Amino acid sequence: MIKDSLARKAQKQLFKAAIEIKLDPNLLKILEKPMRVLKVSIPIKMDNGKTKVFTGFRCQYNNSKGPTKGGVRYHPEVTEDEIVALAAWMTWKCALLDLPYGGAKGGVICDPRKLSEGELERMTRRYTSEIMPILGPHIDIPAPDVYTTSKTMAWIMDTFSMMKGYTEPSIVTGKPEVLGGSKGRKEATGRGVAIITREFFKAKRKSLKGAKIAVQGFGNVGGYAALFLSRMGAKIVAASDVSGALINPDGLDISGLIECVEKHACIIKHPGKQIDREELLFQDVDVLIPAALENQIHRKNAHKIKAKVIFEGANGPTTPEADEILEKRRIPVIPDILANAGGVVVSHLEWVQALSGLFWEEEQVNTELEKKMVKSFKQVWDVATRRKVPFRCAAYLIAIERIAEVYRYRGIFP
Repeated sequence: MIKDSLARKAQKQLFKAAIEIKLDPNLLKILEKPMRVLKVSIPIKMDNGKTKVFTGFRCQYNNSKGPTKGGVRYHPEVTEDEIVALAAWMTWKCALLDLPYGGAKGGVICDPRKLSEGELERMTRRYTSEIMPILGPHIDIPAPDVYTTSKTMAWIMDTFSMMKGYTEPSIVTGKPEVLGGSKGRKEATGRGVAIITREFFKAKRKSLKGAKIAVQGFGNVGGYAALFLSRMGAKIVAASDVSGALINPDGLDISGLIECVEKHACIIKHPGKQIDREELLFQDVDVLIPAALENQIHRKNAHKIKAKVIFEGANGPTTPEADEILEKRRIPVIPDILANAGGVVVSHLEWVQALSGLFWEEEQVNTELEKKMVKSFKQVWDVATRRKVPFRCAAYLIAIERIAEVYRYRGIFP
């Protein structure tokens, strides 16, 4: 994997779209920088009685369209640069989906796999207390991300509520249903990837039935994307996670893989032919879904890609240099800010339900998700076709123009 500044990568994507729509240079100066970045120390008492100090971040990139929204990740390789880039992408994603949010992201440098549940809870609660000054249901709303779960969100919600003196379910999304979480939220991002894949095949007048798909990152996003796509008739021929990769030209047993992950937290204990993890990216398939981490497809391996189209299940899996290579090779990339936006769409629905105290059945949630994803895909497809630009550029054009319109009316305070 190529290491590079993700924030610079996000800026390059912004600049490319800004040139295309002739964005006001004064507005570009605002959009190229985060509104706020908070860095905090998180001292906690470990199970062995010793004190350990973790480092955490919360970036609120832009709040012109509404409160900022974004996940919190726990990972040993979390950096401030990464958090800023992810918050920027979240800003464009919310604008593209026409949600009343700005973008945010949070993270703590840690290896959650080496922490007990008690240590994770204490770390989460202390992290929450440290970022409390910039949290609120109308200020900034966290959600799950890499190695965080609905239980993590429950701890954040409870900590916020205890410090405020009243229960506030709308402070986070992705929480358990018993605490006001939305039905369908867990599956939403993967379902959204599947919907966008289906709509792309429809637009190309091709059948999804029998299409060969490789999924890198068989976690919550990749796993559910694989499940829904297999139900649509596609054939998932390869899948990977941190433990390794499996391949079967006749199609993998997706339900079995999901059960294996639930039981063992990895896919490699499921019977099947194993291949090198990186080799999954280079399989001769119709669709490649990178749903792991950032920078997986880069200038040193983009020429090896054999997939006919890429749908970004993860945030930032393709570098700008790889984009250029893939564009020359005429391999379309459906960008993260569209392909994996199902999670934030249902997060918005969860937030609305929590604020109103009225909760919906899963069928209604999925119907709203479907409408939003289909509408956004058609808008991106139309712009890409009409302006003859890549799908990523088309998505950015729509998102940035919407934010620019907000600034035309709101102006700049003071």
